[in-house]
Amino acid sequence: MAALRSSFIILHSAFRRYWPLIKSLQTGLLLATGIAGYLSAHSPNGAWPTFFGMIGSLFLAISGSTVLNMAYDRDIDSVMKRTCWRPLPSGQVSMREAVLLGTILSALGVGWALALAPLYGAVVFAGLFFDVVVYTAWLKRRTPYAILIGGLAGGMPVLAGRVLAIGDIDAVGVMLALGVLLWIPTHIMTFSMRHFDDYRAAGIPTFPAAHGFYATRVMIAISSLAAALVMAGVAATIGVQTGLMWLLGLLGAGLLALAILGVARPSPRASFALFKYASVYMLGAMLIVAL
Repeated sequence: MAALRSSFIILHSAFRRYWPLIKSLQTGLLLATGIAGYLSAHSPNGAWPTFFGMIGSLFLAISGSTVLNMAYDRDIDSVMKRTCWRPLPSGQVSMREAVLLGTILSALGVGWALALAPLYGAVVFAGLFFDVVVYTAWLKRRTPYAILIGGLAGGMPVLAGRVLAIGDIDAVGVMLALGVLLWIPTHIMTFSMRHFDDYRAAGIPTFPAAHGFYATRVMIAISSLAAALVMAGVAATIGVQTGLMWLLGLLGAGLLALAILGVARPSPRASFALFKYASVYMLGAMLIVAL
């Protein structure tokens, strides 16, 4: 009994140290898009084992890529007020531990995905590669336009879910990925304005630093409108019921209204409200697509 209790304490301690590395809220949102992509097919291939296999493989792959990103960005995290508490810069987790954990999670996730379906596995791997190698390691510290690649990586889970459901890459899957890609600037740019000094201190080029806050707010409004239109197009294409279409329209109108308010009456509070609502919008849109 004592040995069992000791093992539980060790596992609980390890969980508390490692769990923040996967950014559970971000991972959960991306996983939700993957589920929506899968359920967007009226008669998805496979059965419950395939569905739960998708959830498991996507969770592992997304978590693994996030841990590897945290390991690579440990130096910039250490100089930013909002991130200096994270497990790596604070010394709670070593670099070796993080790289090992991220590699194992990524390998398990991609391997499981390939076992479910080769094309699905290829899309999952593409998302991981674009996120870790192209976005984080290559472009993030070089150009403010890296968020385009970040958006492309963010669109891979929903595309992967759709691919696993129908066995192919179709127009709906591409539109779903495009909707996420267009939504990413709303999410990232509002965040980079809110934490402008942090990013400047870390030497990370951002769109607000390169083009100013006004141009950034205009781009946010444009990307919000484009994302809402694309998601409405997806809903219409897959035959979402009228009531849910109205709900999706209201969610999109709220997103656009907050974006326009940010241009007309800019303030830190308005930017933060848009940042929070953007996640609510995307989660709501994906739930509607799934339903």
